[in-house]
Amino acid sequence: MKVQVSELLVKYMEQLGIDTIFGMPGAHILPVYDSLYDSSIQSILAKHEQGAAFMAGGYNRASGRIGACITTAGPGATNLVTGIANAYADKQPVLIITGEAPTYIFGKGGLQESSGEGGSIDQSALFKGITRYNKVVERTDYLENVLNQASKILLSDSPGPVLLSFPYNVQKELVDDSILDNIKTEKHLCALNKDSQPVNTFVELTQQAKNPVIIAGYGCIKSGAQARLTELSELLNIPVTSSLKGKGAISEQSKLSLGSLGVTSYSHAYKYIEETADLVIFLGAAFNERTSYLWDKKLLAGKKIIQVDSDYGQLEKVFKTDIAIQGDINEVLGAVLDNINHYSAENVLKEYIPINGGDNPEAESNCAIFKSTFSLVENFFLKLEEHFSENITVFDDNIIFAQNFFNVSSNNRYYPNSGVSSLGHAIPAAIGAQFSDRKTTFAVLGDGGFQMCCMEIMTAVNYGIPLNIVMFNNSTMGLIRKNQFQQYEERFINCDFINPDYEVLAKSFGINHQRIENEDDLDSLFKSTDFSDAINLIEVMINKDAFPNYSSRR
Repeated sequence: MKVQVSELLVKYMEQLGIDTIFGMPGAHILPVYDSLYDSSIQSILAKHEQGAAFMAGGYNRASGRIGACITTAGPGATNLVTGIANAYADKQPVLIITGEAPTYIFGKGGLQESSGEGGSIDQSALFKGITRYNKVVERTDYLENVLNQASKILLSDSPGPVLLSFPYNVQKELVDDSILDNIKTEKHLCALNKDSQPVNTFVELTQQAKNPVIIAGYGCIKSGAQARLTELSELLNIPVTSSLKGKGAISEQSKLSLGSLGVTSYSHAYKYIEETADLVIFLGAAFNERTSYLWDKKLLAGKKIIQVDSDYGQLEKVFKTDIAIQGDINEVLGAVLDNINHYSAENVLKEYIPINGGDNPEAESNCAIFKSTFSLVENFFLKLEEHFSENITVFDDNIIFAQNFFNVSSNNRYYPNSGVSSLGHAIPAAIGAQFSDRKTTFAVLGDGGFQMCCMEIMTAVNYGIPLNIVMFNNSTMGLIRKNQFQQYEERFINCDFINPDYEVLAKSFGINHQRIENEDDLDSLFKSTDFSDAINLIEVMINKDAFPNYSSRR
């Protein structure tokens, strides 16, 4: 049957399992929007294209499914750049659909043209470094190949953003819908055999070690391996530390949790790995700059190393291993556990004495990264942890507070703003996540980042999306002011600003507002607030001249 390219594109997205797409319409993309009208895909109108890209990324983080966003040509596409760069850095499968001026005016100075012809913007060149694949589809004779290439990237073990741009006239051309029969739109996984050589070696190295430690990354959460990771940790009595993105891979309330590993963390993980561990098991952790303490060689020196990752490109990227396994982490751990069950308990249990938490005074001493001036922030996260032991989602732009103060249970989800760490990410990402799975959700950010994205609150209002926005108010760009204090002799420039009256702003949005200045305000917040079904702006006041005691070396 003959259908318009715009209709075929929508059917292609449906076959990929896409049920929500975020964006803003414009004249050059209206044929696709018209095809969405009768589709099962819900189209969400954002307030800015950057917000739409962040929403698509947040949707993917929360659901594990392909995120999608759609814009018109020219500025509609260029406004996506930061959000797509963020998805690229996080290796997120996000499909981007953009419009383009009709091909018959390429090179003639058409309105919002970005074909690269005749001195116009070259959209392909612009997005080349932040997409795994991007294509301006000028003809229909190779459309099948283009969609197959897009699927290959989106469904791969190392995915990333894919951008397809369709000129206005191409969207309206007729093609045979049988094209879809030849396009791969499902991912097929192969289970790992418990008796395979890599699994046997994994188990043997673990058996031989006296003090193994696991570094759990986001790959554990992405593959749904929390239960098997916890089982392995408890069966062998192996302590676990996580990367920042891996927080919650096992419950951080566990005696076997060493907390989060990283330059901005005061957990005991670094000391344990450096001084005690003889085997380091990386599970879906990339060992990036923050986690590795700028690739400190002392962390891995003289130790056996196992690395498991679904992404072949991550294996041995920054260190040599004794065994590297490419595979789905949940599948690999399942095979390892099946293999280990052949051993008797006395052969597998390790000796490990917890060093974090409890009554150990040493565990408290390392909190010196923060002074008492941050007690209100610390108590907010403690109360959040107590009030919600499970089933909440937290998107966090600030990172350092939650990394140290928020113990994430394996039944909660914590999503730090990794990627390119762009300010203004938390609110739209949290909104996007709510379209995949309606949970009590928090967006945590500073007042600087808030002003970059606060217009998207109206997207939540428009679609009735509950959201709790926790904004730390110190009237400054905190990280910049900290660096200028520590490294530039307090020569403060372009970090301080005047804030609006956030109570009045919240009222104009039609949402709730609470200002937290002391412990009584905090108690009242958790006693009286509807966190599940309302939109709340929670303003937490902090001192602009209070800085965490670490150096970012920048």
